[in-house]
Amino acid sequence: MRYISTRGKAPALNFEEVVLTGMATDGGLYVPESFPQMSKEEIAELAGLPYAEAAFRVMKPFVGDCIPEETFRAMLKETYASFSHDAVAPLKQLDSNHFLLELFHGPTLAFKDVALQLLGRLLDHFLGKRGERGVIMGATSGDTGSAAIEGCKPCSHVDIYILHPHNRVSEVQRRQMTTVIAPNVHNLAIEGNFDDCQAMVKASFADQSFLKGQRLIAVNSINWARIMAQVVYYFTSAVALGAPHREVSFSVPSANFGDVFAGYVARQMGLPIKQLIVATNANDILHRTLGENDFSKKPLQATLAPSMDIVVSSNFERLLFDLYGQDGEAINQLLDNFQQGPTQLDEVAWKKARNLFSSFTLDDPGILKIIAEAFERTGELLDPHTATGYEATRQCAWDEQTPVVTLATAHPAKFEEAVIQAGFQGVALPSHMSDLLQRKEEYQVLPAELEAVQQEVARQQGC
Repeated sequence: MRYISTRGKAPALNFEEVVLTGMATDGGLYVPESFPQMSKEEIAELAGLPYAEAAFRVMKPFVGDCIPEETFRAMLKETYASFSHDAVAPLKQLDSNHFLLELFHGPTLAFKDVALQLLGRLLDHFLGKRGERGVIMGATSGDTGSAAIEGCKPCSHVDIYILHPHNRVSEVQRRQMTTVIAPNVHNLAIEGNFDDCQAMVKASFADQSFLKGQRLIAVNSINWARIMAQVVYYFTSAVALGAPHREVSFSVPSANFGDVFAGYVARQMGLPIKQLIVATNANDILHRTLGENDFSKKPLQATLAPSMDIVVSSNFERLLFDLYGQDGEAINQLLDNFQQGPTQLDEVAWKKARNLFSSFTLDDPGILKIIAEAFERTGELLDPHTATGYEATRQCAWDEQTPVVTLATAHPAKFEEAVIQAGFQGVALPSHMSDLLQRKEEYQVLPAELEAVQQEVARQQGC
């Protein structure tokens, strides 16, 4: 398996190199040169398998021969043994043809655990094999940071620096990061928004001279391993609902587009996905682009669904690259135009997207209303992000015969403020986190200035 850049000018890499590189040297994101195919028979054989074994079968083509098969199998068993539910990603039925895929049974109660608990082990494996130590830099709007820290804190070969927007994540999200006291874990609170954090991480990858030769590694969803691991639960949930013998649709709360792109990858591999519904909060660039071909930035709004408070959807570039026939130069031009002001996708590319993707947006009052309504209808208390996906399913599903799976991306306890505003008393944290609000915190507050952040990382790394 070879991986190529969406900008078309970086060298092709194998899986190990892609995991350790993250962003391509030309500023693009790595994608497989071609997507592996799974036959109907191979998809059907996933039924009833333990999650770790299903994950091995779906991911093995992406890994190639970079990890011995038994080593990879053992890595996956260890990764998913840390989840509190034996099914890892269990399905719940909400009504006759609407299902909830619970992706919050990992150590930090968010879907990002599914990928990031594996990514930490992959990084440690590859760096250990090379006798190297790496520096991880990541930006988070809430959930990525805690999942990455949890996945990397036991690693022997990495130091991790997570940038989060100061006072713009929930208290539970912040404490899940800042109460992890370990010598290789560093939390940086940035006086800005998520896009400021993301921009500084991207700039650091573009010019790594501040680290004086130390390897810089990405754990944001620009790292292909994140997407690869998320592909698995599309297969396991669809097979549980009758695939490959029937089509299944998915509704995905999305801002950075990584999770829903994993569904697109599953479809390209042969999974019969009829429709992918993209649900957003008031920061609706994906909804405007898919619905109206309005590919433009708008000022960031702070919402009750903070993990989706993003203006620029980084992973959307991966879809665009495929829609534009893997034309890196066309993607370069499109994204240059996007940085300059409002633009539109090529009409042919946009119509291709519209054949598969639908979209819906929900503001804060709508989120609160749906949390209350969903509980009344189903008895399920949804977090604010999942609430957007729940309502998007109700508004956008193409037909009543195709089952739709709404991805439940976080445990409601992570967003107690929204739950209380929706009329509930709150929701208790799971027992292993019951003392979270009393734990000691460690983090540094820094201005939203690239030089200040890079100087601090360099200082702690002894550069």
